[in-house]
Amino acid sequence: MGLKKELSLFQTTLYGVGIIVGAGIYVLLGQGAGIAGNAIWISFAIAALIAAFTGLSYAELSSMFPRDAAEYIFTKKAFKSDVLAFLVQWAMIITLIISAATVALGFGGYFSSLFGVDPKYAAAGLIIIITVLNYKGIKTSAKYNNFSSILEVLGLVFVILLGIFFFGKNDIDYFASPTGLTGILSATTLIFFAYIGFEELVNLSEETKNASRVIPKALVLSLVISTVLYILVSLAAVAIVGSDALSKSKAPIADIVSAAVPGSTARLLMSFIALFSTSNTVLVILIVASRMLYGLSCNHELPGICKTTGTTGTPYISIIIVTITALISLLIGGIKTIASITDIGIFLVYLFVNFSLIRLRYSEPNLKREFKSPVNLGKFPLLALFGILTVFLMLYHFELKLLVFESVIIFAGILFYYGFAGVQKLKAHPSLFRKSAFTMNKNEPFKNKFKS
Repeated sequence: MGLKKELSLFQTTLYGVGIIVGAGIYVLLGQGAGIAGNAIWISFAIAALIAAFTGLSYAELSSMFPRDAAEYIFTKKAFKSDVLAFLVQWAMIITLIISAATVALGFGGYFSSLFGVDPKYAAAGLIIIITVLNYKGIKTSAKYNNFSSILEVLGLVFVILLGIFFFGKNDIDYFASPTGLTGILSATTLIFFAYIGFEELVNLSEETKNASRVIPKALVLSLVISTVLYILVSLAAVAIVGSDALSKSKAPIADIVSAAVPGSTARLLMSFIALFSTSNTVLVILIVASRMLYGLSCNHELPGICKTTGTTGTPYISIIIVTITALISLLIGGIKTIASITDIGIFLVYLFVNFSLIRLRYSEPNLKREFKSPVNLGKFPLLALFGILTVFLMLYHFELKLLVFESVIIFAGILFYYGFAGVQKLKAHPSLFRKSAFTMNKNEPFKNKFKS
């Protein structure tokens, strides 16, 4: 049974906005302000530019290959390498699962401020509840996403409106940063987590109507909407409470509103909106990660059982695997560490996505493209090149221990790939896998479309 095509342009755009907006501004605004100071809005602007370079590459590639496990497909078509394609998708899946844990901890922070529950217990409870929604099907998940996305955007608009009354009241230098450009760029490496999500839309292609046209549009729209909100909210935050107070806050948006509006009602309302926002982000991340496992299974890179779908039309085995891994990821460390690890993984994926676009411009120049990345020098996509250069710039600002941790993740992917390949060749323990894990027939997905 295949996945059901239920999503429209409006719904996919809301999915994009929902997953992008949920974590960074509600959770990491305070952490970023502690590094960049009043200039935190510049960090958001730089992060948006970096995201745009790769986002436009994703948009073009998704218009060519609207399939789940998108990064795998892009890399395989560009470089004709199974192992490289698998490792890129592996990095993306692990990155997503760790990011789900990051956002869940953000949810736990707000939940703890309201009810006094340990943040990690709250995060674990959220992941389990979200798993039920994921299993229920994409249509049910879309309803919750639509409601939560609209609510979280309204919450940010409220903060922006409050900020209007504070602009000009105090003598604030909005370009001030404790360590200048270095601090602004260091904050960018952290708060870039706030933009993660736009690329995940391409992994909803098989559940989207007319995906080759809809997904690129939804990707660009969600990125633009989120960027405008981020910059305006960060400016309002500095105007209302200042970067010093922001840096000490565990629930920054709630504290901003509390400082602007007397009484506890407004703060309580924003805390509840933050709960919906972060929970919605976790929902979309877990949906996309499970669809990536499904896509890799369809491409015979994971055990065939991972593509098993139930009566709800969802890949429930993949959902269970993603959920268990997300729960384990809660044990890695604090929210700042987990967010940074997530960003490193996503930058590595962006690197290969941009390289894939450049290569495919020359190896597949006549392949139909419903969308084309702008600013080209002949066939060469200049924005993809800028995407590659900015990735290297960002990686330079991460701590060495975090880069080592990401290397361990990649090495684990190599071991898994060759281990599973060995099992396939030996056909050992065939009862563990569906027949399609070892053989191909005319009814299997992707056979003709994605041959190397």
